Formats: sequence, C-alpha cells, structure tokens
Amino acid sequence: METATQKEWQQGERKTLKKRILDYLLMTVSCLCYAAAISLFLDPNNLAPGGVSGISIILNRLIPVSTGNLILLINVPILLLGLWKFGFKLIVSTLYCTVLSSVLTNVLSGYGAVTKDPLLAALVGACLVAVGLGGVFKTGATTGGTDIIIKLLRLRYPHMKTGVLFFMIDATIVAASVFVFKDLDRALYAGMAVFVTSFTLDLVLYGRDGAKLIYIISDNSEKITARLLEELDIGVTYVKGQGAYSGKEKRVIMCVMRKQLAPRTEEIVKEEDPEAFMIISSATEIYGEGYKSYFSEKL
Repeated sequence: METATQKEWQQGERKTLKKRILDYLLMTVSCLCYAAAISLFLDPNNLAPGGVSGISIILNRLIPVSTGNLILLINVPILLLGLWKFGFKLIVSTLYCTVLSSVLTNVLSGYGAVTKDPLLAALVGACLVAVGLGGVFKTGATTGGTDIIIKLLRLRYPHMKTGVLFFMIDATIVAASVFVFKDLDRALYAGMAVFVTSFTLDLVLYGRDGAKLIYIISDNSEKITARLLEELDIGVTYVKGQGAYSGKEKRVIMCVMRKQLAPRTEEIVKEEDPEAFMIISSATEIYGEGYKSYFSEKL
C-alpha cells in the first residue's frame, strides 16, 4: 500500500515531467518561429539583424556553406563556453534548440522569400525572432550563439535588460554588414529590425508591467485611502512625513497601480481634496503580489 509520502513524490514527478514536456513543446514552436524569421524573411532579403544568425547570413555570401549550417558551426565553441559556465542541464536544452533551429532554417530556406519588400521583411522577421527567442528564454534555455553570451553578461550586469544587451551586440554586426552587402539601405532596414526585436523581446519577456507610482499628501488622507481600497482594490501604504516649514506631521499616501487606474485615482483625489499635493511617476519594474515574483529567474 502506497504511503502519503510516496503519493506526493509521484505527483511531484508527474508535474515535473509535464512541465518538461510543455517546455520542449514551447522550445520547438519558438525555434520554428526563429527559423522562419531567418529563412523566409531576413536571409533572402540580405538583412543581417545581428547575432549568430546575422554573422551566418554575412558569411554565407562569402563562403559556400548554408546559413543553417553556419549557425550550427559558429555555435560549437560558444556551447562549450556555456557548458563550462552553466553546466550540463542548460546545454542539453540549448543544444536541442540550436540543432533544431539550424535544421529548420535549412529546410525552410527551400521555400524562398515570403516577401521581397525589405520593410515588411524587417518588421515581420524581427517580431518572429523576438517571439522565438522570448519563448526559448522562458523555458530557461537559449538558442545558442549570442544568447549564451547575453546570459553571461546578465550575470555580471543584472541591471541591464536582455533586449538592451542584444541591441548593443547586434548593432555592431549590422554595421559590419554594410561592408559585405555594400548596401546602406539594407543595413538600415536591418538596424530597424534590431530595434524592433529589442523592443518586442522585452515585451515578450517582461510584459507590459509598467505602472504608476503615486504619492499623495492631503489633510483628507483617510477618506482618499478608503476610496482607493474600496473602488480600485489596490495596495496603499502610509509614509510618515513632516512639513519642513510648518513642522506639521502628515501621513503621505504611497501606492503603485496599473497605468489604466491612474486617471481614476486622480479623480478620487480631486473629489476628496482639490488642494492635495500629488506626485505621479512611472515605475518600470514592480515585484510583489500582482506583479513579478521576487524569486523568478532574471531573464
């Protein structure tokens, strides 16, 4: 007869297996998006949007090796670096993504360009790259290449967002593409693709979690607080304050809320105390209940 401990262990194993299956399913779909971006939009339009894929697109014009194979070859030393720094667990999933991305890139390249319009190719390709990378990153894996380099940089500079680091590296590769393709327009389109990828990647990874941080100084703080709690259902904190000139102690209301709730908050304050002093600023990252978890891995 099974004990309660054995049942809990089996349930935990099933959850782990289910999560692993879902992770690899997400990796597969994400790699397909990434490969489609390279082989159907960027590569056939001479757009090198940075990263190993951008380097491979450039080298493909110089040596007779397919872009997909070049992606795999360039990734070998980088994967060895990742194995040394991050261990075997990360590299297994990364190797899967790297090989699958390379194979799918070669397969899809046979279909040719979906569009010959460089603007459309840059925009759609950039969005697909961001969705692909974001999906892979969310599973804790990478597609190899600069993804691993970015992870290394994130360890040293955790305050920098993933999209920003990608932009810095990719901008350098885009600049190099000018000398190979000898086409400034294509390089500018590729640069635009890098910007779109950076923005979209941050959106995929971090979401639209921008919020408003509001400080309210009022003689009617209790009434304002009661309405904020009841009507908006947001957290409110009192901060002890004292007027420098009057010496009078006051309770300062501090609250963080979604952007769409800020206008209603202003209305409540105006209705309860038209003379209230209110400071509204943007909060780009919020951790805690209702927002990001403190314990989630920094991507």
